Amino acid sequence: MSIANLTRAETAARSAAVTVRSYRVELDVSAAPDQSEAGFLTTTTVEFDATVAETWLDFIGLEIRSVIVNGQFVDVEYDGARVPLHGLRRSNTVVVSAVGEYSRSGEGLHRFHDPVDGQTYLYTQYEPSDARRVFACFEQPDMKAPFTFAVTAPTGWEVVSNRPAAVVEDDGERQAVEFSPTLPISTYITAIVAGPYHHVESVWNRGDLEVPLGVLCRASLARYLDADTIFEVTKQGLDFFAEHFEYPYPWGKYDQVFVPEYNLGAMENPGCVTFTEAYVFRGAATAAQYEARANTILHEMAHMWFGDLVTMVWWDDLWLKESFADYMGALASAEATEWVDAWVAFANRRKAWAYSQDQLPTTHPIVADIVDLEAAKLNFDGITYAKGASVLKQLVAYVGREAFFEGARRYFREHAFGNTTLADLLTELSAASGRDLAAWAQAWLQTTGVSTLSLEAGGGYEIVQTDPRPHRLAVGLYDVDDAGNLVRRDRVELDVVAERTPVELSAAPLRLLNDGDLTYAKVRLDAGSLETVERSLDRVVDPLARGLIWSALWNATRDGDLDPERYLAMARAFAPAEANTALLTAVLANASFAIGHYLPVDSRDRRRREWLETCWAATHDADPGSGGQLAWARAAASAAVVDDHHAADIRAILDGDRPAPDGLPLDPDLRWALWTALSATGHADPDALDVELARDDTASGRTAHLRALAARPDAGVKARAWTSALEDTALSNDHLDAVIAGFRAGERRDLIAGYDDAYFTAISTVWAQRSIEIARRIVLGLFPASDSLDAVDSWLSANPDVPAALRRLVLEQRDHLARDLRVRGAAC
Repeated sequence: MSIANLTRAETAARSAAVTVRSYRVELDVSAAPDQSEAGFLTTTTVEFDATVAETWLDFIGLEIRSVIVNGQFVDVEYDGARVPLHGLRRSNTVVVSAVGEYSRSGEGLHRFHDPVDGQTYLYTQYEPSDARRVFACFEQPDMKAPFTFAVTAPTGWEVVSNRPAAVVEDDGERQAVEFSPTLPISTYITAIVAGPYHHVESVWNRGDLEVPLGVLCRASLARYLDADTIFEVTKQGLDFFAEHFEYPYPWGKYDQVFVPEYNLGAMENPGCVTFTEAYVFRGAATAAQYEARANTILHEMAHMWFGDLVTMVWWDDLWLKESFADYMGALASAEATEWVDAWVAFANRRKAWAYSQDQLPTTHPIVADIVDLEAAKLNFDGITYAKGASVLKQLVAYVGREAFFEGARRYFREHAFGNTTLADLLTELSAASGRDLAAWAQAWLQTTGVSTLSLEAGGGYEIVQTDPRPHRLAVGLYDVDDAGNLVRRDRVELDVVAERTPVELSAAPLRLLNDGDLTYAKVRLDAGSLETVERSLDRVVDPLARGLIWSALWNATRDGDLDPERYLAMARAFAPAEANTALLTAVLANASFAIGHYLPVDSRDRRRREWLETCWAATHDADPGSGGQLAWARAAASAAVVDDHHAADIRAILDGDRPAPDGLPLDPDLRWALWTALSATGHADPDALDVELARDDTASGRTAHLRALAARPDAGVKARAWTSALEDTALSNDHLDAVIAGFRAGERRDLIAGYDDAYFTAISTVWAQRSIEIARRIVLGLFPASDSLDAVDSWLSANPDVPAALRRLVLEQRDHLARDLRVRGAAC
């Protein structure tokens, strides 16, 4: 990956010397259905001004066929990543003809063959730097330009890009589609989607503005596509942002495409947003899943302004788009859609991601120091997204909502179609609020770490914080009402800056710090409040308060301050009554994680059995057909991967010899989860798994089949899975994940511990030879779940000069392992 890396310094020098006027990109994907065709023709014409005689274009592909500089063919120079340009004038036109390579890793132009109908589907994914896998370009966000795309594709295909088609010529076998030029945008948010996609249309109107809407997915998924629900959220979001941003939606149309084997949740390409097709629910789905999809739709929509209209200069300021989009996604969900409790999921899931990331040795400020593209790739993390969004929520509490939005509106007007840094945003927010935000930015955006807040009682109450920062927060006082429920009867809001801050509070059974979740901090429950929670957590009526309590309990467990046995006891006692499926899903995942990572080895089997029985009973006791029942069933399947007590029951249900719990839909995904559990515990052979594949011979079914096969508790199976993960370059991104998951299934250290040394021997080679996306999956997915730090410490000591991005991943995995061992030791 080294020759493909780009540094901040060299790209800054390039943008200072080169100004792009326009791109024309011609792609010929007409042979894409032929799987033997590895590549596609790509021709880029770029017009630019230059103050230097030499620069370079970026391209990663199979071949450069010709380079024309200002009308003259020149000798092709190409090292696999860069195309040097010489003899430049003040004004230049360069034409690069090349052969790009179809991707199976989700990077660049991804090609997918649908096993259901034999059709081929293409889509692009570029962030942060994979447009160069499709066309020659200046691959950096601050060199914006208008793009004109022209695509030759098979007749009958949908061909979609950022702008509407301007000209379509069709000879009955191939179609040539030329799109209208875009407004100035960065390379990484250009997009092409092509294939026989199912396409549903609608329209959004506001005043004189009319925006055509489209929703697309693979034809074989069309029967599952709930386009009306997606359009409803889309229109609600466009209304919300139009009202609050006061800058008209600038991109003409708004297509949303659900694509296979996607590496992300979604990507904000203006006018052509791409999503993982996991959001097309082919079976039953919980309210939490629908809520998460709505949040993602609105997150990407916010990017149309934060990120697309105004873009960061370099990836240091990635937060300028991702933090805002994460915040706006939750805000718009809560205020413009049916998901009025969206902040509950944010507090319990998104912030959990941030708290975990911010305690790693590799944590970084929200405004990060990103020296190159490899570092940028790994910076799409809990700090940039969830911590940044949490800090913005704190900023709104600090400056006031109207001042915050007025600052955003000034920012859009001043910097439309341009690039910005932190200073540009602070200027507009300070002007709108009348506050100097330099100190706030220093405290929140340019430092690392998470404060921990606790309440101490002596002569009076004091809020104590570690790693002090300025917080605007509230303390909620909860008492028992006439119905026996815990409800808030008082709330004290205050500023907390110092290490110790006095606060006047009356007595209450439950005192909840950060009530309303205004700030970003871990919270500890005082002893009396913890006792109340252990007795009556299910009596807390407000879902956000429950979410904050569950978050506090989990953070204390992760830090070794709360015995994981106590957390598990509360999960068993209160999760069955949890009505919010986002909270329920998080608690179920945390409980399972605690058993496998935080309990001493000698107590795990007993707790695994208890947890499986809890999940099994709750699945049968839950309201038939409810989201809660589905969440518990999925948790039961997960628990059954490591405990075979209900293997006979599961097999009987899958074979149709026994009915499933009343109301529980045995959709394909749940069936595969149950088959994987049987396989991992030795109760399903390949023939049985093949029968299930025949029942669900879809893309998802084939991926699940691969996972279930690799899950079998057999040394030879594990050996083949290991070799496949490391050496089979034909595996797609999703299939690689399936093989790795199967290899790890069942927590069978007796079968896979022997690969620990091989892991550390292999990862440097993997990093050097595979794309960063694939290498990252291997490094993270196969990291040994050892009971010692010796092997990883030896590797870190012996390899001080490995690429920084690889070292970061290993350091983070080491820290997770060290936490497991530390908490496990404290629990003994």
